[in-house]
Amino acid sequence: MKPDLLHILQHSLGADRYGRGTQYRNRFVTGPGSDDFAKCNELTQLGFMFDHGPQPMTGGMHCFTVTETGKSEMREHSPQPPKLSRSQQRYQQFLEGGGFMKFGEWLRRAKV
Repeated sequence: MKPDLLHILQHSLGADRYGRGTQYRNRFVTGPGSDDFAKCNELTQLGFMFDHGPQPMTGGMHCFTVTETGKSEMREHSPQPPKLSRSQQRYQQFLEGGGFMKFGEWLRRAKV
C-alpha cells in the first residue's frame, strides 16, 4: 500500500503511524481540489473507504469513513513499532501516565 494512502487510513481512525491507538474516530473530511480528496477517492475505489458525499455539517466537503476492509488493510500494512530498551519503556510509561510530575520523581514513586 502506498504510504500516503496508509497515512490517511491511520489518521481517519485516530491511530498512530504504527496503527496503534484506540481508533476513537472514523472520518476524514476533504473536498474537491485537494490532494487528499483524490487519495480518498482512490481508497474508495479500492473498497477501503466510503464516501458519504458533500455534507452540510462539513461546509459542503465530503465525509469519508473507513470500511472494515480498510481497517484490516491499515492493521496489515502499518509497520511494527521499534523495539524499545527498558529505559525507553519506562519513559514511555511516564509519558502515558505520570506527566504531572518530574521524571525522576515518577521513577522513585513507580519503582520500575
